[in-house]
Amino acid sequence: MDISVLCSSALFRGFSESEVSELTQQLAAREKRYKKGELILSAGDITGRMGFVTDGSVTVESNDMWGNRTILNLVGRGQFFAETYAVLPDEPLLVDVCANEDCRIVFLDMKGLHKLGEGVKSRLLGNLLTITARKNLHLSSRSFHTAPRQVRGRIMAYLNTVSVQKQSREFDIPFDRQQLADYLNVERSVLSNELSEMQRDGLIRCRKNHFEILRN
Repeated sequence: MDISVLCSSALFRGFSESEVSELTQQLAAREKRYKKGELILSAGDITGRMGFVTDGSVTVESNDMWGNRTILNLVGRGQFFAETYAVLPDEPLLVDVCANEDCRIVFLDMKGLHKLGEGVKSRLLGNLLTITARKNLHLSSRSFHTAPRQVRGRIMAYLNTVSVQKQSREFDIPFDRQQLADYLNVERSVLSNELSEMQRDGLIRCRKNHFEILRN
């Protein structure tokens, strides 16, 4: 397990390397590898562990019984998932977590929090609150992206957010076409057609996951 990656994470911000090393023992840290497409956590699971992506990426998805998939978030290297469920261990997951590519995950058992001294626990929970707040901001952003009724409106809302975050009109997005369709809750063929129309209308240029916004 690469302690240096954990040291640079939001959860352990402000902790020394020796403190992080000790905390990984107290929180029973375990690293596990997953292959692309492999299910990491399933809806209905009960978990006391939060996951930290040390390599690769995972998707947080809602998959219903009729085969419909909605991507809620893509979690990349250095980011966490399932932290809310980890501190609410009686609450079943409402989402699936899947390996978006070959990845490595460090799981931290949050039941170990009770073993920590009050000072350390307070610092750790403060960092955890920051992580949760950022996740809430992301979910709020997604509601703006899926609010427009028209597909073009959804695409433009999403690309505008990425452009603001990157502070550039030209950028890469983390999704392929199917994932973007699942994230925006539209059919892939409809998305592809609309992207082609937007290029013909001179609004954007795009190739695979690379986009350029041409005008407001």
